[in-house]
Amino acid sequence: MKTRYLALVAAGCLALAGTARADAPPAPAPDTAGTDTPPEAQISDAARAERLIASQVGLVNFTSPAFHRGTVRHIVMFRFLPVITDAQRAEVVSRFMALRQISRRSDGSPVVAAIETGAQMSGEGLDEGLQQAFVVTFNSEGDRNYYVGRPVVTDPAYFDPAHEAFRKFAAPFIISTLVFDYVVPATHPQRKAPVQTGRLRVPQQQG
Repeated sequence: MKTRYLALVAAGCLALAGTARADAPPAPAPDTAGTDTPPEAQISDAARAERLIASQVGLVNFTSPAFHRGTVRHIVMFRFLPVITDAQRAEVVSRFMALRQISRRSDGSPVVAAIETGAQMSGEGLDEGLQQAFVVTFNSEGDRNYYVGRPVVTDPAYFDPAHEAFRKFAAPFIISTLVFDYVVPATHPQRKAPVQTGRLRVPQQQG
């Protein structure tokens, strides 16, 4: 009888322990917000591909103004915290726009060609909650690479400290960010065929 009683008590203790473990809050996830580089598992395939190119050509070339010259658009969209104030949002926007002037290389040359911004005003219902967009223009992929920096370029000697400082300032006010980059195709004026006038070939006047 005593043995059966002890067995029942032990079973009850195990059940209580199991309940306590089930009700306990889950262990917090590791905090990576303040780290220099996101964990490898969080890096996209596109970032890995860019890292591979950077390793092949070297960071000096990868972040050079001459690397893949041509117009590059860098589109950034933010969704802000619901509790953000108008003043805080205006400050985030103002600091982003200031990067046009303060993003510079060590020799003082500018990195950004142009920045424009605007608040979401579409009525299509496809904005996914994003509220503010920025379109940043660069004159080469190298300028874009230098400006963006992490997670592709992790050596501070090869990325823009002004942009990195902005990211750290803005992070507490932003829930989500969407980034989309593309190269603007080069446009070449089409040469018109010459007009045949007897033996002479006179080119058509353009414009």
